[in-house]
This record gives sequence, structure tokens and C-alpha cells, in this order.
Amino acid sequence: MEQSLNSFKVAILVADGFEQVEMTCPRKVLNQKGATTHLISPNKNVVRGWSHLDWGERHNVDVPLTLARADYYDALLLPGGVLGLDALRMNFRAVEFVKSFFSSGKPVAAICHGPQILIDADVVLGRVMTSYASIRHDLENAGARWIDQEVVTDNGLITSRTTDDLSAFTTAMVKEFNMEFHH
Repeated sequence: MEQSLNSFKVAILVADGFEQVEMTCPRKVLNQKGATTHLISPNKNVVRGWSHLDWGERHNVDVPLTLARADYYDALLLPGGVLGLDALRMNFRAVEFVKSFFSSGKPVAAICHGPQILIDADVVLGRVMTSYASIRHDLENAGARWIDQEVVTDNGLITSRTTDDLSAFTTAMVKEFNMEFHH
């Protein structure tokens, strides 16, 4: 069965310094499956990615975070990137935006450092997760059970380790989003 996500709306939350390929690759896959994706950022117009060891491309912000409403979206994607996640974790509105996806039972996909904001949203307790290795103890200290696998799915939460795992991550994300969409 072809997995179509027509009319499925995905919020992609990023701040300057997000890992570019962890946004562009999953977004391309989601768009190809028919989903509508919106880049949401505390920035009003443009947000800048990070490409491995240096600044990456500029990307147009579709919806400024101040105007974004979680109830409009069916799912959330959280790309990694240390700089971007640090900024989002310090932004009350970003943390509340993330938290609202969990309180309404919507699927969330987070890769690399993306799961860090889930700690601030207080939604990792009892979850089975993976992430970039350097934040393993942060997640465990917040109550998650961390596993070293390319992708882990736990009750609507899809987590993955690094850009090396993007293929497995996008496959699991589409499968989980599709289950939610046709639920």
C-alpha cells in the first residue's frame, strides 16, 4: 500500500543553527508523500541552517513561532543541531508548542539533538528513546530509557541518532505519521 499523507500537516520547529540535512531530507520525503510542511521558527522571515561544521543555507520561515498554533498541525518534526536546540530550549513559546503535541497525542519525530527540547517540555519520563550519544545522560536523567539504535518508536514518538540514520528515521516517521493519519 502506498503511504500517502495528502492533507496531513507537519510543523517543523527550528532556530538558527539547526542541522540543515535533518530538516531538508525529512521535509522532502514528507512533501513527496503529499504532506504539507511548515517551517516554524522564532525568527520572523528567514532561519539559517548549519551544515556539518559551518553555517548552511538560509530557509524561508513559513510561520513565525508567535503565530504558530499546534492544533493546526497533525505532527511535529524536530531536527537536531546544537545551536538551534539551545535557542529553542530557552524559548518558553517553543517549549509550550512542543508540549502541546504530546498533550493532544500527536506524533513527534526528533533526530540527533532534537530530543533535548523534549526534556524541557517534560515529556520524556518513561519513554524509550535514542538520540545523539552526547545527550544520552540528559535523557536518562529526565527519565527516558535510552537505546543505541538507528531509530526508536515509542507510542507516537520517533527518535533517531544522527544524519547517518536519516533513511531509517524518515521511513519510521512516514510509517508512524501514516498510522496516525489513517487512524
